Formats: sequence, structure tokens, C-alpha cells
Amino acid sequence: MAALSAEGVRRVCQLQREEGRQCLRALLRWEEFDEVRDQRRSIELGSVYTSLLGAVQRSFQSNIVFRVTKFPQRETLFHFFAGLPVSQAIGVLRDKLEACEPTLSSCQACVLWEYFHNTLLRHYQLYQFVLCREREAKQTSVHLEICVPPQPLPLMAGVNAEVWQYQQQLAALSAAEAQKRTNMLLLRETLHLEREHVLQRTYDDLKSQAEILDRQVLEALVKEAIGTQMQVLRDILQTEIQTTFEILELRLQKKALLLSQPVPYPPPPLPVERAWKSSKAQQPKKKK
Repeated sequence: MAALSAEGVRRVCQLQREEGRQCLRALLRWEEFDEVRDQRRSIELGSVYTSLLGAVQRSFQSNIVFRVTKFPQRETLFHFFAGLPVSQAIGVLRDKLEACEPTLSSCQACVLWEYFHNTLLRHYQLYQFVLCREREAKQTSVHLEICVPPQPLPLMAGVNAEVWQYQQQLAALSAAEAQKRTNMLLLRETLHLEREHVLQRTYDDLKSQAEILDRQVLEALVKEAIGTQMQVLRDILQTEIQTTFEILELRLQKKALLLSQPVPYPPPPLPVERAWKSSKAQQPKKKK
């Protein structure tokens, strides 16, 4: 406690609770500890901190504040209270207070006794449970990825929920149509590349054979090349027909969606009302 001075007490009391606890731990020259795993040390630090605040709030003198803060430490009350019934703990606390009577007035002794009675003795069984039993630390650490919500749009850009759902469905149909067209182009390019590869392979086989070819062999090679061309064209045509039907189906869905679009809120003015407002705005104002 030699490191705890009047200036240190003042600094601890001016800080917030958690910052004040850490400042008090540094002034007491305690080593850093994990307050979740080391519950005993955390309770001791909390008791010293609350005792310090209680003494300062009751306007005790500096020497009395230092004496009060020494009560809840391991070397004093917590050491003597371990395993004792509450009746003996009251006797130990009374003896400690009687030892401070030369520096405490009767009123201050009563206030100090009331404070420890309402804090330490009231939760005595809880202190005993924590201080006298080894804690089985079974902790599981899980790293979770937090996905923050997207930045909201300004209120002026807000739309009705039904209108928003309609816009999302319309955008999904447009995206699906664009994807169908892209897939058709990619498949057409892939089939053309495959055709070129088959023709090149046929040409290489033809070069590897003798200079004089048999008529039947030549006819077979020509038929193979023509068959490759026809198969590629058949696949392209079949894919384009299927994709065209799918695109038409998407367009029909989009057309049906356009015919049943929700009315925005507030609804736009009627054509007659717009014309009336326009003509009224164009009328010259009468001079007074």
C-alpha cells in the first residue's frame, strides 16, 4: 500500500469504474491478470475499489482511507475469512475495526461497520464460494465474422415496400435474360472452337498418311468433316432455340409484371389534375 497516495486516490476516484480499477491495480503494484479466468483476484480488486470509493464518498481522512482500503486485501480479511462461518467473520471484522479506533471516531467507526456489513457480510456466502473452491475453467473461444448491414439509402430515395419488391423482381428477370444471352454466346463460341479442333485433328491425320490416298479413305475423311460441321451446327441451333424460348418466357413474365405494377405512394396526380394545374400556372396574375 506504500504506492497508494492521496494523489493516487484522487485520480482513481475521478476515472470511470473500469479505468479506475485498472489504475488502482497499477498503484497497488499488482500484476496484470485475466478477470474472467482469475475470479478471486478480480473480486479482491473490486472490493478494494469499492472500499476506496465508499471511504472517499463519506469524506474520511486520507489516513483512514488508506486503512479502509487495506481491509479487503488477501493478507487481511480475505485471508482470515476463508472457511470461517459468518459468526466468526463478524468477530474478525469487529477486531479489525477496534484496532482502528485510535484514528476513528465513534461515528466513523459506525459508518465503516455499516458499510462492510452491507457489502462484505451481506454477500459473505458468495465470497466463501468463490474464495474457498477451485474454479473449473471450461471456456470455449469462438471467432465469429460480423457482417455489418449495408449503408442505408437517404430517406428521399426510399420507396414503398411493394414497389421495392416489384423493382427487385423486374431486375431479377432482366438479369436472368441477360445471363441467358451471355450463356448462348459462350456456348456458340465453345462449339466453334471444338469444331476447329476436330477439323485440325482430321487435317493432321490426313498429313500423316501416305501421299497417295485411297478414294474410300478420302471419302471417309470428307464425311467425317462434314459430320462434324453438321453436328456443331445442330447443337448451336438446338441451343439457340431452347434459349430463345426461355428468353421469351422471361419476357412474358416481365410483361405480366409490368401490367400489374403497384401504385406508388403518394400516387401521381391524374392527367386532368395536372392539366388544370398547368393551365392555372400559365394564367397571368391580376395586378392589384
